[in-house]
This record gives sequence, structure tokens and C-alpha cells, in this order.
Amino acid sequence: MSTQKSSNDRPAKVTTRTVVDMKEQGEKISMLTAYDYTMARLVDSGGVDVILVGDSAGNVMAGYETTLPMTMEQMIYHTQCVVRGVERALVVADLPFMSYQVTAKEAMINAGRIMKETGAHAVKLEGGEPVVDTIKKIVNAGIPVMGHLGLTPQSIYKFGTYKVRATDETEAEELLEDAKRLEEAGCFAVVLEKIPKKLAKQVTESISIPTIGIGAGVECDGQVLVLHDMLGLNKDFHPRFIRRYADLQETISGAVSNYVNDVKKIAFPSKDEQYD
Repeated sequence: MSTQKSSNDRPAKVTTRTVVDMKEQGEKISMLTAYDYTMARLVDSGGVDVILVGDSAGNVMAGYETTLPMTMEQMIYHTQCVVRGVERALVVADLPFMSYQVTAKEAMINAGRIMKETGAHAVKLEGGEPVVDTIKKIVNAGIPVMGHLGLTPQSIYKFGTYKVRATDETEAEELLEDAKRLEEAGCFAVVLEKIPKKLAKQVTESISIPTIGIGAGVECDGQVLVLHDMLGLNKDFHPRFIRRYADLQETISGAVSNYVNDVKKIAFPSKDEQYD
């Protein structure tokens, strides 16, 4: 469904309905993060189905150790930039830490701000049973919600580790039930982060909404990676689930080094690169 053409020969826009249909039709869903206009244009033109404006911007754009410091204002800014660069992909924006955990009313207000001020198509939030009622209220207000289970980075201090989640039977059963709760609450999709592949397969087969895996195995309905990791811009972070499709850290560093050398040697600008 994602490859259908509109009347002006451009690929049809991806919607929340599109990704649900993709699961039903057995077509895998591609998802990447983006945080600015230029990268969003490139990712969108590359044909990705969903762009996540993740609070991982706190790590890769702002240099924070965790995602927790990201604010509503920062997420709105990054999402505005991304939306301006996108023609086809579905744009999902993370609700940042403490923007939805206090009250359902505050969560609805913040989700509404994201939608109204950025033009995003959906929001994403982390958690299971404790946020179910909040998700219901947001969805009932007309705002699509993507869930997130497993390793939830906003709760990293609660977990105390980035190790694989739900490896024991009790936590695995709880995660499976939470996935069903999120579907019942109205989520159109759910991210499964860093859980055993067998559990991810079980969850995927147990719910009708798409599962998007990150470190959750091939049986998920789709996959997501942080753009900077996938492009080799952040080589200090190397868990097993990351595949690097480029080595832009070396490419960019090399280009900058060549530029510096040319300036120092007065080799740039050349005669053809100046005005008479």
C-alpha cells in the first residue's frame, strides 16, 4: 500500500491507516529518526515509511547523557523542522519526559500542542498499564498515538541498565498484556525496544496493530533505527542491533580535514572559485 501513486505521480502519503494495512498485507514498515529539515528531506526522499522525531535528539543533537532533559519546546522545534522537509512519510513526534506522566489532562494539552504547532501526524509515548487511560483520552481527542514497550529510555534510572528487557517469564507476560492494553486503548502501532526475538514474535502475532522493533528481532512488522547510528555518525554507540549503512563519521572528518589543509596551503579558493 505504501507504494501507491497519487494522481500527480508522487507516492501516496503514508498515514496511520497505511501502516496498519501494511501489517495486514505482510509488508514490512521502515522507520528512521530525523531531527532537522535537511536530514528529513533526505530520509523522506529515500522512501522511508515513518519518520520519528525522537527525544533521542537529546543524545545525538544536544549531547545529553539521557533523553530526560528534552523539553516540549525543544521537541516542538525539532518536529517543526522535520515536517517542513517531508512530503510522503508519516511523522511521529515523541512526547518528552514528564509531559504526559502527571495527569491525562496535561498529556492531552501537550499532545495537542505538538500536533497544532508542528504539523506532526501522531505522537509517541512510553509505557504500559500506567499510561493506558492517558492514551485513551489522547486518542479520543483525535490524536493518533504510537506506544513504546520494552526498554523505555525515559525510565532508564528506574531500570538502572540498558540491558535486554523482559527476559524472565513474569516481565514477558506483563509486556504481552501491556501490548494488548495499548491496542485496546487505541494505539495504531507500538515500538518494541530491546526484548527477546521470541517475545517480540509472540507480541506481533497477538495484536492487530503493527509492531516496530529496535533490537527486537526480524519478526516485528517493521524496524526503526536512530539515523545517526545507521549512518555511522555515532560510532561510539555499538549495540548488536545496529547495522551501519554508511561511515559518515570518517567521510565528514576527512572532508573537513581536506578543507582545512586547502585553506592553510592557499589551495582554496582556486581561480575558478573566485569572482573578477
